[in-house]
Amino acid sequence: MMRSFRFADLGAVGALAALIAVPFPGIALAQTAPAQAAPAQPAPQPEPAAPAQVAPKLETFGRWSTLVDEVDTGEDLRKTCAASTAFIGAGGESGVLTLIITNGDALPPDAYPSITIAVANKTLPAGKSVTATFGDDKGRVTAKLHSDGAVNGRLSWTVDNQAKTSLALLRAMRRASVLDVSFGDAPVGSISMDGFTKAYRSLGASCGFPTADVAP
Repeated sequence: MMRSFRFADLGAVGALAALIAVPFPGIALAQTAPAQAAPAQPAPQPEPAAPAQVAPKLETFGRWSTLVDEVDTGEDLRKTCAASTAFIGAGGESGVLTLIITNGDALPPDAYPSITIAVANKTLPAGKSVTATFGDDKGRVTAKLHSDGAVNGRLSWTVDNQAKTSLALLRAMRRASVLDVSFGDAPVGSISMDGFTKAYRSLGASCGFPTADVAP
């Protein structure tokens, strides 16, 4: 770092130069090597710019809401796309059903959005392999779930993301007006699918994947 001289420093340098210039009798002044210039310092490199981030985009479709969160990493535009709906559980508990995917994930038809249920019901079965049933009187889909940690005081379960099962479940969600969900023999709740089709199409448009196999 370059030093900033004060006026007092400049005065001291001038006085020293004058003393050396005066010859002392009988004393030979030593020859001093010329002062070498300080090595040039490399120019400071600018700090890398922080990733640009815009406010998440929120939309509502019937009982469903979507969120698209974008972060410009400087190399690409990373998007997280989510859709969710709130419901009241079988015992009067609050719950949320959520779909989430990013444009950095494997996308449909190779893999489908992650499906998670969070509900404030501590009596539901938990563990790494919970059997769940989704559907209505027109048909049902069975899937395996694993329970995760609590989210805002609610326990949460995530469907094991097998493409074939996830596709069947998403199609059941599109077909049903109300999706009945149970874990084993324990009812979780009946969840409105009003707006699901438009919400799912919105996720596809935002995160760049086809939706015709679920919501034609």
